[in-house]
Amino acid sequence: MKKRGVMSWVAEFAGRKKGYYCGSILLAIAGVAASFVPYLIIADMVRNLLGGNNNANYYLWQILLIALAWVVRVLFHNLSTTLSHVATFNVLAGIRTDLCEKLSRIPLGSVLDDNSGSYKNIIVERVDSMETTLAHIIPEFTANLLLPLVMFVYMLAIDWRMGLATLLPAVVGAFCATVMIVKSKGDFDTTVKKTKYLNDTAVEYINGIEVIKAFGKTGSSYEKFVDAAREGADCFIRWMRKCVWWQAGTMCFTPATFLGVLPVGLLLVRSGSLAAGDFITCIILSAGIITPLIIAFSYSDDISKMRTIFGEVTEILEREEMERPGRVVDVPEGSDISLRDVRFTYKDKEVLHGINMEIKQGEVNAIVGPSGSGKSTIARLIDSLWDVDSGSISYGGVNIKDLPLYYYMGQIAYVAQDNYLFDMTVKENIRLGKAGATDEEVVAAAKASGCHEFIMNLENGYDTLVGGAGGHLSGGERQRICIARAMLKDAPVVIMDEATAYTDPENEALVQESVAKLVKGRTLIVIAHRLSTIQTADRIFVINKGNLEAEGTHKELLSGCELYRNMWEAHSMTRDSGEEAAYA
Repeated sequence: MKKRGVMSWVAEFAGRKKGYYCGSILLAIAGVAASFVPYLIIADMVRNLLGGNNNANYYLWQILLIALAWVVRVLFHNLSTTLSHVATFNVLAGIRTDLCEKLSRIPLGSVLDDNSGSYKNIIVERVDSMETTLAHIIPEFTANLLLPLVMFVYMLAIDWRMGLATLLPAVVGAFCATVMIVKSKGDFDTTVKKTKYLNDTAVEYINGIEVIKAFGKTGSSYEKFVDAAREGADCFIRWMRKCVWWQAGTMCFTPATFLGVLPVGLLLVRSGSLAAGDFITCIILSAGIITPLIIAFSYSDDISKMRTIFGEVTEILEREEMERPGRVVDVPEGSDISLRDVRFTYKDKEVLHGINMEIKQGEVNAIVGPSGSGKSTIARLIDSLWDVDSGSISYGGVNIKDLPLYYYMGQIAYVAQDNYLFDMTVKENIRLGKAGATDEEVVAAAKASGCHEFIMNLENGYDTLVGGAGGHLSGGERQRICIARAMLKDAPVVIMDEATAYTDPENEALVQESVAKLVKGRTLIVIAHRLSTIQTADRIFVINKGNLEAEGTHKELLSGCELYRNMWEAHSMTRDSGEEAAYA
């Protein structure tokens, strides 16, 4: 897919509030035009003074007009800024929504390739950085460049030599700006990368603070963060050292119109080819050009950053989505799931090599195998969190790629080993399983999953905040709430990915009881390391190094699959040792 240019994205984002931005630009132009009116009036007053006009009323009215022009200028500027900011903050909110929705439509692997700190940096800080472009550069830069251009044409009409004289300092300023841009090429990109790494390191440090303290790694871990912070500061300092004098030259020379107008004008007046009145008029008009040029060129640094700032945001928006139709064409019959020659590559490495599986409606199906064999990958492919590279997965006889994502997601309840709880109340976390569910339905799901009792013992019952990632609850409690959420969803297929991985034996029994209620009458797919939990499964699939090594019942695999038999013996020994230790 061809990448779009920055200006194309700017136009699209601004187009979402086109009326506001057009109004803002017009008001900004009117405001800058009003700021030129006093200079025109002053030039006319000087001409009248030189012509011998001593009418005090004339000069009084001219002064009042100057005051009125400045009032109009301030009024229009404030109205322009208000319109542009109202539009911009609405646009930025829309961009953040677009980013979050985009992440839900792209393959999970594409999301997991980046650190959560990077996404936080882009969605919060980079989108904030777009505010200058949308709220200021579009109206103010446009207006403050347009009006000096009009004044320049007016000066050319008075005397073309004086008009060109105003450009002499701008040539020097443009040279300084060009050198600054060339010398700093790539520096802003570097600061972005260093800042992103600092964000990632900070998130990693905070998330791992418990482990750091427990194992006494405070010094080394903190040193990594300090190094990242220092490098983040140093890259900005190096960049500024390269640019500071050239930027100062740009800002000093570009608006210094007198450097050209005064010497050239004096020579022309002395030679008799320029009238003194026209000379004074040109001086006054050139003075009026200074402020708009300073304002316009103050955004030069922001303009040079636009490519990087917008590039990070639009890179996510331009990622390839999981292609799905907008509506259901072929209605699935039943909930059988079939995998045909499924291959999948993650980070340039093929991790599944032609998997063929048949999962029947209403049966309990288990997927087992050594760690890293591809069990969870299969579960995520079935749940359409990723797309297969080749082969196909069908649901009820229909390829899942031919089903709308919203529809297919409604057919599957996914309970992972690391299910996430949001920093909301218990009730709101369960209700995520079914939008608009009543309180009675939420409580019924909690009772059915065996977590009503412990919820009622919490400080505020169902209205208790669970904390970030559910940190106020134990692992078993979090898992049971996730099962309640899945139960409320009432989907025909349930995927349990290591559902008891983080639970102790006491809670495991409660979780297993909750699972039994959840899957009643449904198709169940279980990914498990504890083989004792899936002995009674209707069908067990053994995955090894991305291949389907064997399938069958527990009894069939014990006699016909050496890998499964070895796994069962190792599990039995571990379980027996754990029981002996418990009674010791």
